[in-house]
Amino acid sequence: MLDLERELKELIVSALNLEDVAPEDIDSDEALFVEGLGLDSIDGLELGVAIRKKYKIKVQGSKEEIRAIFETVRTLARYLKRQESN
Repeated sequence: MLDLERELKELIVSALNLEDVAPEDIDSDEALFVEGLGLDSIDGLELGVAIRKKYKIKVQGSKEEIRAIFETVRTLARYLKRQESN
């Protein structure tokens, strides 16, 4: 799971062109949106597209479910792991 978290951090930095953030600067339990990393809804859409391209997984669910999936790097990694095993 730690490898997947590291991969996701690298994907976040590269897909969103975060010039002032290194993957190792992102805490796995840090909020991705608003406080924490400070991503916005456009970043979320771009990240969703990058995840779909890299992992061939489309993140689906209600607004609340998607918000919970994208809460932190760790919650996103757990979701991807569950989808891979289905």
